[in-house]
Amino acid sequence: MERERVRGGPPQWWRQGPPWAGRRDETDHRAHWPWPSTLIVTAVVLAGSHFAAHQQHGARAPLDTFARVLLVVAAGLLLWRKRYPAAVVFGTSAATMVYLGAGYPYGPVFLTVAVACFNAILAGRRWAAWSAVGMLWAGHVVIAHWLYRWLPPSGDTAAPWGQELVVATWVVAIAAVAELARARREQWARERAERAQAAKRRADEERLRIARELHDVLAHSVSVINVQAGVGLALLDSDPEQARQALTTIKAKSKEALGEVRQVLDTLRAPGAAPRSPSPGLDRLPELVEQAASAGLAVDVEGTAPPLAPGADLAAFRIVQEALTNVVRHSQSRHARVRLDHSGRALRLRIDDDGPASGADAGGSGNGLAGMRERAAALGGTIEAGPRPDGGWRVLAELPLNSKEDR
Repeated sequence: MERERVRGGPPQWWRQGPPWAGRRDETDHRAHWPWPSTLIVTAVVLAGSHFAAHQQHGARAPLDTFARVLLVVAAGLLLWRKRYPAAVVFGTSAATMVYLGAGYPYGPVFLTVAVACFNAILAGRRWAAWSAVGMLWAGHVVIAHWLYRWLPPSGDTAAPWGQELVVATWVVAIAAVAELARARREQWARERAERAQAAKRRADEERLRIARELHDVLAHSVSVINVQAGVGLALLDSDPEQARQALTTIKAKSKEALGEVRQVLDTLRAPGAAPRSPSPGLDRLPELVEQAASAGLAVDVEGTAPPLAPGADLAAFRIVQEALTNVVRHSQSRHARVRLDHSGRALRLRIDDDGPASGADAGGSGNGLAGMRERAAALGGTIEAGPRPDGGWRVLAELPLNSKEDR
């Protein structure tokens, strides 16, 4: 089916290029046909060479069919400069050398070499660009100072050496500008890659933060629910009132856990939005002690916490929460101690239990400890966890009062 075209409008190839110049090599997505710039360069070279022939009439050979063919070849090769930059810069240099050797007028034919050289350097073919341009300059020196006796036009004399210096200066200037453009483009590429890497790193950090929050919320809540469910099942027949209280605790704790999980997930739906409720901190430590007591763990708290930034306050709360959760899940001890000390410029948290461990994983599966270490490291603090010499388990955290996140 033939393509329809609006009456009086320009043909389709006017916007997209002629059919023979608009196809891409599917194996190389970077390559394309720069036909508009090639047509412009070809027109400039032909028109400028025609004008130069009038200016140099009698001193150089007049333009003929062969000269125009060389000009079109030199300019037409630029159509392939994106696909084969090295071959094009050598091809344009060779065509230009033949043009000069035939005695035709000096003019914009050098523009084709300049464009090819510039493109080759940008494409990373620096050796090809410098070699081709050096070959052209050396060939011109040989033609203008030695072979001119046997080449047209007849009666030609040797070119002044000052002209060679000017040509060499222009060659170096063009190559230097191309080198600067290449360096600048590589710098932009590095900056884009660094920005992409930084964005990926921020996304990974946010994902880890959310994973820590979900782990801490769910691990603590599910541990309490598990203990209370066991109590309820054990006392369902013998003490229905106590079983009812256990079920009430399960209901309250599950509701609280759902609320905290919803708050964490809200940050995924609306990044950067303010949370609907404030993040928990050490001011909720009495509530945490009460929840531990409902799970059968008595907790003594010593010391008070100083005013903390929101990030440090949340980290301290989660560390205590995870430590007590591990006692409930992995220790036979029914008693734990939490000590807070903020002498100096750091807040020290110490959570002890008397043990012994209820299984092989005395300190937990490792995810909770890893999360505590990540929280402390994010603030510039440290975490130590391990068995005590006299039995039991100890978690010792030190968090700077002026953390890295608050600076």
